[in-house]
Amino acid sequence: MSNLFLHEDELKVLTGRKHKSRQIEQLRSMGIPFRVNATGHPVVTRGVVEGRKEELPKPETARWSPRVVGVN
Repeated sequence: MSNLFLHEDELKVLTGRKHKSRQIEQLRSMGIPFRVNATGHPVVTRGVVEGRKEELPKPETARWSPRVVGVN
């Protein structure tokens, strides 16, 4: 696994819980955003815990201009 996500041991230390259902409960009570993977385990990004803001690049949008009636 990469360093993008917390490892299982780090998740145990963060939540103080061993079982995945208890980890999920604890993460919810702590307000830490996470996803549940296909095996039912919580997945937390390292950036959330380290306080990094993960900003997505803003897509460039075409500037809108109204169609003027009667002008060619």
